[in-house]
Amino acid sequence: MSSPQYEVYAIKYAHHARRAAENFIGGDPHDGPMPLDYFVWLIRGAGQEIVVDTGFSAATAARRQRNYLRCPTEGLGLLGCDAKAVKVVVITHLHYDHVGNFDLFPAATYHLQDLEMNYATGRHMAQPVFSGAFDVEDVVGMVRNTYAGRVKFHDGDAQVAPGVSVHLIGGHTMGLQVVRVATRRGWVVLASDASHFYANMEQVRPFPIVYNVADMVEGYARLRSLADSPGHIIPGHDPLVLERYPAPSGALAGVVARLD
Repeated sequence: MSSPQYEVYAIKYAHHARRAAENFIGGDPHDGPMPLDYFVWLIRGAGQEIVVDTGFSAATAARRQRNYLRCPTEGLGLLGCDAKAVKVVVITHLHYDHVGNFDLFPAATYHLQDLEMNYATGRHMAQPVFSGAFDVEDVVGMVRNTYAGRVKFHDGDAQVAPGVSVHLIGGHTMGLQVVRVATRRGWVVLASDASHFYANMEQVRPFPIVYNVADMVEGYARLRSLADSPGHIIPGHDPLVLERYPAPSGALAGVVARLD
């Protein structure tokens, strides 16, 4: 691999107790506890730090009844990353749990798909089935960032840095993008909500918050084509990530997983 090789971290900042039936279209015949973890991700190497998604705030957690463990910027700080100095943030999509707190990244340029902004500000938001996972103030804030020249839009696949690229998948939202990263163990793909859990993509059972089911299912194959193996795909909300990957130190066990 000729490109730079990056370190990649998943940082847990919140938790939500759910049942398995809530995580699959059509429910689950073996329904039982299947909680969600909420993550942001840090890519570090080649002299820079790239943050993927910015999480949500304590106020949003209270309103949506999520168990808030720490501000995502506090989690980044555990790895020595100062959110105020981060210059590149990839927003995988504009749902509330991926794009809050953007005001805590004052130096950042945000990378977003054209289709995602179109979706979040277009006709579908008049329907609660689509708008429910968005917070209007987050969307308005990203519009303000656009007017301030702080959003870099992509029309499909694009390179963010040598060895770091974004890839349009859609499905969960119109403009969902995933992030492909060159690491010492090969190409790792941060799937975000292209697959909330390992089970969604491995069993081809889509998550029920979805814009286009066909695109979501096709996205599972796209994830596999971008990664060096299925074991190189990191789902967006699965607590198993913290079990399958080591913590960078004993003090960070259960909070941070190193993915590279």
